[in-house]
Parts: sequence; structure tokens; C-alpha cells
Amino acid sequence: MNNQPFITRTERGLTISGTRITLYQLMNYIHTNYPRPLIRHQFYLTDEQFDVAMSYIDTHYEEVELEYQTVLQQAEEIREYWQEQNKERIADIAKLPPKPEYQAAWQKLQERKAKRAAISQ
Repeated sequence: MNNQPFITRTERGLTISGTRITLYQLMNYIHTNYPRPLIRHQFYLTDEQFDVAMSYIDTHYEEVELEYQTVLQQAEEIREYWQEQNKERIADIAKLPPKPEYQAAWQKLQERKAKRAAISQ
């Protein structure tokens, strides 16, 4: 049986075999210029798993980048959808009075907010 890590396509996208880590997750860190050793450490990957993933990304960069941009766009569309779906609910929650057990903390927070507002004027 071959225990070598490899890149496989799952319902989550391009994934490191034996993990739930997608190449798109690694791409987030690559795009923010994280050093490669820190990326490997962030995901608790073995050297072998990380080397296979980075080699795949380097070899198929355009394909991976295109899929990564698609994933980002879909994530943004989903976020906007749920933000719109929950807008009314969030507004209703914001109008609710604090629970009785939090009344003292709420009052203290309001006093500090008023004090900060007075100082910043």
C-alpha cells in the first residue's frame, strides 16, 4: 500500500490526501506572503505532505489560482446572501434590552461609551 501523500479532488476541491486541508487554504497564506515553514506549521502538515502540496501548486499555479479565485468569489456571494438574509434579525437583536443578569455590565458599558464619546468631541 502506498502511503505517499498526493493531491486529490474531493467535494471540497483540491485536497491533500489524508487530510481535509484544501490547496485553497494554503493559497490564502501564500497570497499574504507567509513564509512556507510557517504555512506548513499552521496546518500541522508533515514535510512530505507540504512538499507535495507546494509542488502541485507550483506546477499547476494557473489552474489552482483560477479555482482559488472562484472559491473566493463563491464565499463572498454566500457571505452577502446570509448577511442579507439575517439583516432584519440582527437589527431586531440589537434592539433587545439586555438580559437582567447582564444589566449591571450593560449599564457600565453604556457609561464608558458616553465617556469616550464626550472625550472624543
